[in-house]
Amino acid sequence: MTFLADILSTVFERRYRFRMSDKTDDRPLEALVADLIGATGEVSGVTMARQILSRYATLDDAEKQAFFHHLAEDLTISVPAVRAALETYEMGQSKASYRAFMEAAEPPRQELIRRLNQVPDATRSLVRMREDLLRLGRDDDALQALDLDFRHLFGSWFNRGFLVLRPVSWESPAQFLEKIIAYEAVHAIDSWDDLRRRLEPADRRCFAFLHPAMPDEPLIFVEVALTKGLPGSIQDLLAENREVIDADRADTAVFYSISNCQEGLAGISFGNSLIKQVVTDLSIELPGLKTFVTLSPIPGLVRKLKADGRQYDPTDDEKMRSLAANYLMTAKREDGLPLDPVARFHLGNGAMIHQVHAGADISEKGMQQSAGVMVNYLYDLAKVTQNHERFASSHTIAASSEIRSLSAAAEEALA
Repeated sequence: MTFLADILSTVFERRYRFRMSDKTDDRPLEALVADLIGATGEVSGVTMARQILSRYATLDDAEKQAFFHHLAEDLTISVPAVRAALETYEMGQSKASYRAFMEAAEPPRQELIRRLNQVPDATRSLVRMREDLLRLGRDDDALQALDLDFRHLFGSWFNRGFLVLRPVSWESPAQFLEKIIAYEAVHAIDSWDDLRRRLEPADRRCFAFLHPAMPDEPLIFVEVALTKGLPGSIQDLLAENREVIDADRADTAVFYSISNCQEGLAGISFGNSLIKQVVTDLSIELPGLKTFVTLSPIPGLVRKLKADGRQYDPTDDEKMRSLAANYLMTAKREDGLPLDPVARFHLGNGAMIHQVHAGADISEKGMQQSAGVMVNYLYDLAKVTQNHERFASSHTIAASSEIRSLSAAAEEALA
């Protein structure tokens, strides 16, 4: 019965697409938006949503910005209506008064976004739309407020419960692998041979989160090396002539690259869930794994050293390790969180700063960002929850004794 239903659904959807694609509505986009919000029939609503998304795709940046301003300024909440609904609710907290308050407090543009998402493949289009919004509304308060509505809805639609973890291998479809190459954000994949070296050997793994509404688009993926002991550099980890080991001989899983793929999903956190799920899955597959660490860049190190007027020599390994440890332990934003974005991510997940390695990334990017230094963040499953809670409540940084000693040495050198 399910198989038959799937066939009928597919046939109907194809006919439905064809039938609606022949019709166009040349009215202003604002009129189509108003009609969609007011639509009561499902078929008419889907037709209108398709028209809006199709028209939006043809707009230039100035027209997109005007469209966003229409949503931000004309489809916002009514402050008097919210105030009146709240007063009514305060006088009598009933189901009806609560519903009225919720309806008043939600801007019509949120319902618009929901209705746009009725169209097949609309989720992908809306992610691209938010990508435009983030780009065009960077310095615009009204558009940034509109983005909060997108972010609120996406936070529900891309909830962990809807995400699917999939292994990525050399046998994965070529179209999907092309996207892995394109989206790799940490260590560029130079060729198909380079990708093959990261996916095919027995001691390599890659995992991606997918969403059912975007099944051919990775949302985020992590590349993993299975090793004996901690690796000291990314060039050794990715060397063409390295020795491949059997997976069951490995005692360490190294997360050496985590790439977010969709700019339109910025601010929607996937990495925390991804790492924890991969750790769980690898622990089951390979019980010999005892250590789970990253080999991570330190993207803000050189910038901070230069800003503080601190001298550094990339060839002085011990001093670079000390400077890096001190930066990770002490450089903070105004809100008290670590200045380094990668540190914020992993420490917020409950990891600890474990080791730093000089000369670990001698690529042009690695030298520019961190003078070649990289860091291991350790995911100790017995301490992840405690570390996370302490970091979240008091911004306490979990670090090994070695890291603390290196940081203290840098402080003494300044005294």
